[in-house]
Amino acid sequence: MTTWTAPTPGTVQQELPLFPLNTVLFPDGSLSLQIFEVRYLDLIGKCHKSGTPFGVVSLTQGQEVRTRDPLAPTGEAFVREDFADVGTLATIVDFAAPQAGLMVIRCTGGGRFKVRARRQLKHGLWVGDVEHLANDEPLPIPEDLRPVAHALAHLLEQQSSQSPQESPLFSQPYRLDECGWVANRWCDLLSLPTTFKQSLLRLDSPLLRLELVADLLSNQTAA
Repeated sequence: MTTWTAPTPGTVQQELPLFPLNTVLFPDGSLSLQIFEVRYLDLIGKCHKSGTPFGVVSLTQGQEVRTRDPLAPTGEAFVREDFADVGTLATIVDFAAPQAGLMVIRCTGGGRFKVRARRQLKHGLWVGDVEHLANDEPLPIPEDLRPVAHALAHLLEQQSSQSPQESPLFSQPYRLDECGWVANRWCDLLSLPTTFKQSLLRLDSPLLRLELVADLLSNQTAA
């Protein structure tokens, strides 16, 4: 297996394979998928073998599974797909192929990227020319936002003590003193509209992301 090196922020990468989904993957987050579409089986097999990531982008139009457009005159066209222009790299950490035509994978989120150009290949796979965005700075959590981190720490401790046999909610190391990591983990946990999660992913400021998450938690507590 080749060793993949994380790109430098600002680097433009051509032909990154893209996987549009009805979800938002945040850096350091976890994503489990069952792969059965032909357009993705070859992609996932190659990424697993080479150790290279693919890009997860949030769907804004269309469905995860490619379907025929019933309104097309010939019946051969597919329903239009569109997706957000900011996504996250996904690296496969667990892989299984329990039967022919089915792959079960678990991925971890890497860095963010911005799609500068996109095109769909003949067999339906999307690829994009992307600019890799800077990772969140390890910004310490301000005093007034520390209750948000304490609440997350309590949740993690509670899950560990009540269900010690279950897999942890998140991979370690826990960075409970960093704005970006804490904000992203709450984004993973909270039931929020995909469009709102996407707006949080787009933010370059981890502090602003955490402030918005704190407001959400405060509103839910009040409700």
